[in-house]
Amino acid sequence: MRKISACLLFVIVLAGCGQAWNDPYPAGDAGRDILYAAFTDRPKHLDPAQSYTEDEATFIAQIYQPPLQYHYLKRPYELIPATLEAVPQPRYVDAAGRELPADAPAERIAESIYELKLRPGIRYQPHPAFAVDTAGQPRYLGRGIADGRQSVGDFPENGSRELTADDYIYQIKRLAHPRLHSPIYGMMADKIVGLKELGDTLRVAAKELPADDWLDLDAYALNGVERLDARTWRIRIKGKYPQFLFWLAMNFFAPMPREADRFFAQPGMAEKNLTLDWWPVGTGPFMLTENDPNRRMVLTRNPNFHGETYPCEGEAGDREAGLLADCGKPLPLIEAAVFTREKEAIPYWNKFLQGYYDASGISSDSFDQAVRVNVGGDVALTEGMQGKGIRLLTSVRLSTFYQGFNMLDPVVGGLDEKAAKLRQAISIAIDQEEYISIFLNGRGIAAQGPLPPGIFGFEAGEAGMNGMVYDWIDGRARRKSVETARKLLAEAGYPRGRHEKTGEPLVLYLDTTTGGMGEKSRLDWLTRQFAKIDAQLVVRSTDFNRFQDKLRKGSVQMYYLGWNADYPDPENFFFLLHGAETRVGHGGENSSNYANPEFDRLFLRMKNMDNTPERLDIIRHMNGILQHDAPWVFGLHPKSYTLVHRWLKNRKPSDVGNNILKYQRIDAVDRAAARREWNQPVRWPLAAGLLLALAAILPAVLGYRRREQRSARRDE
Repeated sequence: MRKISACLLFVIVLAGCGQAWNDPYPAGDAGRDILYAAFTDRPKHLDPAQSYTEDEATFIAQIYQPPLQYHYLKRPYELIPATLEAVPQPRYVDAAGRELPADAPAERIAESIYELKLRPGIRYQPHPAFAVDTAGQPRYLGRGIADGRQSVGDFPENGSRELTADDYIYQIKRLAHPRLHSPIYGMMADKIVGLKELGDTLRVAAKELPADDWLDLDAYALNGVERLDARTWRIRIKGKYPQFLFWLAMNFFAPMPREADRFFAQPGMAEKNLTLDWWPVGTGPFMLTENDPNRRMVLTRNPNFHGETYPCEGEAGDREAGLLADCGKPLPLIEAAVFTREKEAIPYWNKFLQGYYDASGISSDSFDQAVRVNVGGDVALTEGMQGKGIRLLTSVRLSTFYQGFNMLDPVVGGLDEKAAKLRQAISIAIDQEEYISIFLNGRGIAAQGPLPPGIFGFEAGEAGMNGMVYDWIDGRARRKSVETARKLLAEAGYPRGRHEKTGEPLVLYLDTTTGGMGEKSRLDWLTRQFAKIDAQLVVRSTDFNRFQDKLRKGSVQMYYLGWNADYPDPENFFFLLHGAETRVGHGGENSSNYANPEFDRLFLRMKNMDNTPERLDIIRHMNGILQHDAPWVFGLHPKSYTLVHRWLKNRKPSDVGNNILKYQRIDAVDRAAARREWNQPVRWPLAAGLLLALAAILPAVLGYRRREQRSARRDE
């Protein structure tokens, strides 16, 4: 009896000792500067020549260093050096190779020449690809190297070396590699001198090699990229293309050491997932030391990283928000980051509330628990979140979602005034503010044009308002009335929703991909929006491939799409409506097949300009043309909401700078204390169980003892 009671008492005491009873992490990590996060989608590509998604950038942007990066705190976004000594300024030459002044007209510029120079002393992470033997030869090259090995950690020896210009040149060549299928090859082949020709040559060479043989890119020249010395190289760009600097901040242009490419190309490596797509090799602040993309991925501080410090200036309000407290400190500020895969929203959310994830988004199911929206539309945290010291970070994404019209369609297309009024009427009828409130919990702002906030040329208030859809009343934009939309529809030739000559009802068709949960509610809502102006909406759902095929052929009438900025420049949004980018005829990204000669003329003038008042005036004119022509129903710019625990410091939303992990800091002591406080075991059920166990056992024990005593007396 005493033994049973002692065991139960031990369980109760143990539950109240040490780290929190439900802590999913090793006890030895409790006081370390480790950031804990979750990921939902398994990254498919960690090779910088192939990767082009946000979930992949979460990892590789911490490992690789392209030449440039974005200032972490400044807005609008500002390019600064990453591995370079300075942001390169282009030189311009004409067709004869003669130097041109910086303000030369774009039509005279045959090539833009960028010269890039590395900072000295930048070194790669320790990696077996750099390991050499006593003769200075690669240690891990040869037959059977992959035998018995499952990860790069299974190779006992590592090496490193300094970053060189050759590594950046090698990576640019990889964009043309026919087996990699880089998503930006087509665009860069039109910009980088000689890249298209290199791609053609490599395709021929690859056909002559066995499928698993290594293609040595050093054996092939790239005319438009020249090595000047070990730390300097030159890139020639066709014409004037100032946006190329933004591409130099993307992982596509991160360095790739020839040794790593050769190491992973050996027979047997790919079968073990020993590839650049699985094990990146970089010079950045972190290196991937654990990769189980179905369960857990771990980034650990690169011991060879040095030379970067936390910024000492930002935008207004950063100092008050504590974002400059670590000014001048060496980066990174944490020693590791552990990412755990969470396939379901509820477990993710619960672990965040328990303190086991340092930050979290907000799903629709958890929105009311986390956030309350005041009468005026202001957003604030609930008392429960505030009580835990949780902060809410919000930002408008550099994204635009829109409903497009096919301008080749005989009903909704065309540039004549009647067709424009039909599209304007629909734009008024679809209440974007209501949609944002109902389906996005208020997480978005109604778009007035293609440009989101944060892009040069976006203007808030009355200056940027779409006057075709809104009126400025009492200091704010108010959507025009349904009566105004009906009047426009009548002027378009459809009084009361019927053709003015034939009397046939106005039936409009929306092509969309098969949606997930909640899609029926959204489409029902949209149907009601059209019904307000007596128009009938027919939704044609299809799979993604069929939908894309219909866009290519121009066989849609209306459609839904969105665009996330590749880089923070108005050209990256306006090109979606440039006549030379139409899907039909050009195979471009202009799915509306919109072609307005005046807009196109202004676009070509605007796209190569610096951000000057003159450029702003042109953008205003372009926005005015689009608002009148209405090739899109300008939908919304989504807002991101992030919850951050009080112990996570220096977190600031960024849409284009993905290498943000190095700036963040953890107060591990505060986190450990909060976890213990928030995860106290509920002991009364255990105590009640103990009493019930005693109540059940005691009669049996007493009965057994009585029988033993009676037996002993009989024996006497």
